[in-house]
Amino acid sequence: MYTIDYILNKGKDNDYDTESLAQISTAYKFATNAHEGQNRLNGEPEMNHVLTVAGIVADLNVDATTIVAALLHETVFLSDVSLELLKEKFGADVANIVDNLSKLRKLKLTDHKESSSIYLRKVLVGISEDVRVLIIKLADRLHNMRTCDVLPEEKRKQKAMETSEVLIPIAHRLGINSIKSELEDLSLKHSKPEIYNEILEKLNDSRGGLTESLEEMKNGVSEILISHNVNFQIKARLKSVHSIYTKLTTGRKWSDIYDILAMRLILPTEADCYMAVGLIHAQYRPIPKRFKDFIAMPKENMYQSLHTSVFGVDGHIFEIQLRTPEMDELAENGVASHWSYKEKGIVVQNFFEQKLELFRNIIESNKEETNDEVFIKNMSDEFLSTQIYVFTPKGDVIELPQGSTPIDFAYRVHSEVGDKTVSAIVNEQIVPLNYELSDGDIIKINTSNQAKPSIEWLSIVKTPQAKNKIKSYFSKQDRERYILRGKDLLDKEVRKQKLAFNDILSDDNIQKVINELKLSNHDELLLNIGSLRYTAGYIIDIIKENRRTAQDILLDRVRVKDKEVSTKKINYKNNIIVANTDNILVSVAGCCNPLPGDEIIGYITKGSGVTVHKTNCSNIVSINQRLIHVEWNGATVDKLFNTRILIETNIARNSILEIVTKANLSNIHVQSIKELPSAHGDNYEVYLQVKTRNDLNNYISDLKGLAYVTEVKE
Repeated sequence: MYTIDYILNKGKDNDYDTESLAQISTAYKFATNAHEGQNRLNGEPEMNHVLTVAGIVADLNVDATTIVAALLHETVFLSDVSLELLKEKFGADVANIVDNLSKLRKLKLTDHKESSSIYLRKVLVGISEDVRVLIIKLADRLHNMRTCDVLPEEKRKQKAMETSEVLIPIAHRLGINSIKSELEDLSLKHSKPEIYNEILEKLNDSRGGLTESLEEMKNGVSEILISHNVNFQIKARLKSVHSIYTKLTTGRKWSDIYDILAMRLILPTEADCYMAVGLIHAQYRPIPKRFKDFIAMPKENMYQSLHTSVFGVDGHIFEIQLRTPEMDELAENGVASHWSYKEKGIVVQNFFEQKLELFRNIIESNKEETNDEVFIKNMSDEFLSTQIYVFTPKGDVIELPQGSTPIDFAYRVHSEVGDKTVSAIVNEQIVPLNYELSDGDIIKINTSNQAKPSIEWLSIVKTPQAKNKIKSYFSKQDRERYILRGKDLLDKEVRKQKLAFNDILSDDNIQKVINELKLSNHDELLLNIGSLRYTAGYIIDIIKENRRTAQDILLDRVRVKDKEVSTKKINYKNNIIVANTDNILVSVAGCCNPLPGDEIIGYITKGSGVTVHKTNCSNIVSINQRLIHVEWNGATVDKLFNTRILIETNIARNSILEIVTKANLSNIHVQSIKELPSAHGDNYEVYLQVKTRNDLNNYISDLKGLAYVTEVKE
């Protein structure tokens, strides 16, 4: 069991200053007081769990802030401690980490459907911009998985599924192998106990002979290195149950699995690693194509090691890894080792930044992508897919999802390189830009300052990062084009009316228009003119203060339409048709949030077009003037409309994921959920995007079918 003394000694080993060590001691005392009298389900004091989590992250050689946050990670959720108090005593970073961990604690999978795990993974990434949140969450889950035998079988399986589908991929992408490997075994143990026990039993049956072979091989390798005066540490082990299970799932039989013996050599220098592997190959025959040099060609995550497999004693195959102590630290602790080795010669800064960049890319997709299916594909492509490692001409390693193209590579190097790409050379051969890259490819991108992205690239690229950059480029281009067109239209209108430029377009007059139309700046004004939201003549009228009101213009158009008698079918473009008129600025009222299928009426506003309300909206029922006939255009209602509901329940437990799952099944997008605790149970204020009234009614009906939901109000 971990103790505070052990944790403080780890801090001293990592050269924490006196102030950091004092803060760790203070956090320990604070947590001890906060958790006094609290016990876990297995009867152990809560502080045992807290110390174990802090000890696990301390073993990763993290910074002092991470350890302090680990000691405090349950205080807000389980005690009466406020975030404000934590911020005051331990700083904003610690308070933010604890706050995010408390939010994560509330989120649980409610079923075995992939949509639930994808949603949870989305939330995990979305609220974990500080990677230390995820490091502590992984340590917390590791201890919970070690001690979950007290839970009912179904809950254990649920925890195992959540761990396998959500947390293990995150541990893998962060490179924290020491936690990932144990979580894999524990998840298999609790999700498939029969298979786990069968493999374990077979391992135990043959463990004696295998252990003897492993020990004999270990002694043989040791003798070789000692005879050549090589300093080393050697670790030997049987491969994990999960590793063997993975081999069995590929169709291999137990009798066909020979490579379950593994050794790791830790040597002082890179030169020692190369010398040692040569000495081993001279004694034990290496297996062709199983030697990999990740020292000369490290993975993008800075993983370095020599890998080889040899025929060893008793005809067994032994997998051997050779690395320096720094390489071993990085391989085991991944992103967490950034702090420990930042001043010890190994280049890990890029590793840390690359992992955060991965999360930033996913967060960026999270914010911009409202379609769940597209988001799931982005997650699979960027986060969970098989990775390949390709090289720049200078030998720098770039990690990409399998199936990536030279364009993905170019944008991963730099957004400007991507934007200016004209051609690609792979392994000294010219290839098309949709060429699928392979492990080990060397790629050179040819660029031109006159080049620009093609919209067709969106159907070629694999990574969300490249797609976002391409979309951003074209969005920026459209904006600039509209601004230039707006300036041209405004200048032409000034000349047409024979006005003096300096007088009519003075800074004061421009600011007056910006204030009148509630715009942010001059560019936005030109953008609105260029996109034809406002005419240049209308802007000049505002400046001259002799303009006709928006109401007058609209009413004139309506009167003309009312006088027209036509039997022609008109294909309107807008989702809402105003008095048989198209291309009028229309907005949906936030007070009543009408949806397609509701009865609606329009209200002519001052300078902002027509606002659409439900006919029974309390803000409109007493108004007789400036109302106008509007109707839904059933042929083109394809957008999502905002609305809000209040869900009342009779239980005090987190139900967010079930609410979201029901929404996904009803083709409804959840924008945000606010938890509103009450005396009778938790209530939820939910902001949604829906297509039609019918979709919302079906969703409300589904919610009311939940046993704990007492009422759903709009």
